[in-house]
Amino acid sequence: MTDAPPPPSATIANLLDEIRSFPAPAHIAATANVGASWAERAAADPVAFWEEQAHRLDWHTPWHTAHTWEPVRRADDGSLTVPHTEWFSGGRLNVAVNCVDRHVAAGRGDKVALHFEGEPGDRRSITYAELEREVARAANALTALGIGKGDRVVVYLPVIPETVIATLAIARIGAIHSLVFGGFSAEALAFRVHDTGAKLLITTDGQFRRGKAVAVKENADRAVASADAIEHVLVVRRTGQQTPDIPWTDGRDVWWHDALDAAPAEHSPEFFDAETPLFIIYTSGTTGKPKGLVHTSGGYLTQASFTHWAVFDAKPDDVHWCTADLAWVTAHTYEIYGPLSNGLTQVIYEGTPDTPQRTRHFEIIERYGVTTYYTAPTLIRTLSSWFPSGVPSEFDLSSIRLLGTVGEAINPEAWMWFRENIGAGSAPIVDTWWQSETGAAVLAPLPGASTLKPGSATRALPGLGVRIVDEAGDTVPYGSGGYLVVDRPGPSLARTVWGDPERYRDAYWTRFWEQGFFFSGDGAKWDADGDIWVLGRVDDVMNVSGHRLSTIEIESALVSHPDVAEAGVVGVADPVTGHAIAAFVIPSGRDVAESSDPAAWRRRSTALTETLRAHVAEVIGPVAKPRWILAVPDLPKTRSGKIMRRLLVDIADGRPLGDVTSLQDDSVPGTIETIFHTQE
Repeated sequence: MTDAPPPPSATIANLLDEIRSFPAPAHIAATANVGASWAERAAADPVAFWEEQAHRLDWHTPWHTAHTWEPVRRADDGSLTVPHTEWFSGGRLNVAVNCVDRHVAAGRGDKVALHFEGEPGDRRSITYAELEREVARAANALTALGIGKGDRVVVYLPVIPETVIATLAIARIGAIHSLVFGGFSAEALAFRVHDTGAKLLITTDGQFRRGKAVAVKENADRAVASADAIEHVLVVRRTGQQTPDIPWTDGRDVWWHDALDAAPAEHSPEFFDAETPLFIIYTSGTTGKPKGLVHTSGGYLTQASFTHWAVFDAKPDDVHWCTADLAWVTAHTYEIYGPLSNGLTQVIYEGTPDTPQRTRHFEIIERYGVTTYYTAPTLIRTLSSWFPSGVPSEFDLSSIRLLGTVGEAINPEAWMWFRENIGAGSAPIVDTWWQSETGAAVLAPLPGASTLKPGSATRALPGLGVRIVDEAGDTVPYGSGGYLVVDRPGPSLARTVWGDPERYRDAYWTRFWEQGFFFSGDGAKWDADGDIWVLGRVDDVMNVSGHRLSTIEIESALVSHPDVAEAGVVGVADPVTGHAIAAFVIPSGRDVAESSDPAAWRRRSTALTETLRAHVAEVIGPVAKPRWILAVPDLPKTRSGKIMRRLLVDIADGRPLGDVTSLQDDSVPGTIETIFHTQE
């Protein structure tokens, strides 16, 4: 395993010197699900605490052992062992029953489970009783296609009801699902199909993207062309006559509607051991091939259900909207399993936030009376650049009572815009930190108990533990920065990397194996109160003339200037200073038409450069001034909203672009390259 980069400096941006804070709103605190005392109670006996949360679910068979943990050890031959953990061993449950059937059995079958809004404007509301019948049909259809316990099913679908139905049906029969973003290339899909050894691919004829119907089936066919394990391709009809000429292989390909129409609407569930694998989710593959993280059933659902209930202060009448694509881990936990296990109504939306107009999200919030709105900082920054004066007055967002952010650290300025304009200045914001590996939130404020700080994910949730350490694994004092590690993981922690347990050990456990810490790969800083500010990946910490600077620090400084909507900062190798800082910025109030004129973007860059360099120097210090500033129409982002900074490094260094299969728009790097190489 290669050594990780050094941790960020203890002296970070002046942005944290005068921390704004907001007490927990009294109207939330009065009825909050979880109070401040929960953390202390959970710390006294974490295993008993998680047993208590597990009892929020319905178990067919109780567990005999709540938790076992075998940490990394040095073996007799000098090698390191692979860690092993289990939760609720011997306990048996059915994840889908906990998300659907038990609510119907409790008399809540008429409650809406899903409000679906398609990008073209089609809408459908599905009650829990209707969802139960659809999941039962899908489970029977999958069984008829030869899918059973332990079989892998890859789901390559957009955000439509069938994606949720298929996911729950796979879980119901004990198979293992792996959801893949519908915009991924055939190559990215093929890797996941091959790596999982999937027997079934569920896909669609086409999908709607930015107002157009785009064929998908041909991509799916290319992905499975050499996948010997694939026995069937189940195809959802979404775009119909708008993409009529889809390829078809008789005997292999099956229409979703034909399979479900022929299946009974009742299904007798089996109950599976808590450690039965539930899903495989792949990391974005920023270094090396993507890792297929394996999450199991009982522990994952326990933490997903509890953290949704606690962090979002879930109430029976909530309408929850997590804007993530269903293939992202955030959607697994806070758009499928968490909200449904708690019996909530939620919104799922197929399209982009600016199709057909930039007010689409405001329309959806008003139409369905959304109460909790959970989204990525990149979207918040985009909305603030579109609507710098706030939400247009014709939209009523008064139903919002709580906001959430996820994906990367949020800039304080974006946090304030979000609270003032979407939350009417009073809705608490739960800024969550977690990873595909942890399966559910680890750091987040409790809306009825925590003091909120714009840009800080505050502290670990009850039953969990984190700390910030130096290179030796020693905890650093308050006011200092270092590596963010998890010293008390929860039951939703990924158990392994599919087919490669040694990679799981090396990626997450080897660096601090003697202390038993899970290494997140992120840098962070304590403030004077002991709250945590996540600084981003330690790979994104730059060494500039001996000073350790985090990309998020400089990005926060840039977006605090009114001329900047978003920023991506990278360190470019420099023989004198170690790194030189390059900043790629999206200007505020930008004219979209300019995106076709690279020379205009270069002129905009020149106009902004000195102003922004001076601004960064004032906010952080002269050492943090970017050497280059390039104005661009967009930044390369994953579907989850994370900036793929390594592609910006490739552009700045003049190297061939690396893998772009994880991008929501793979044309963006090429556009930036053209602007970068254009002379004024």
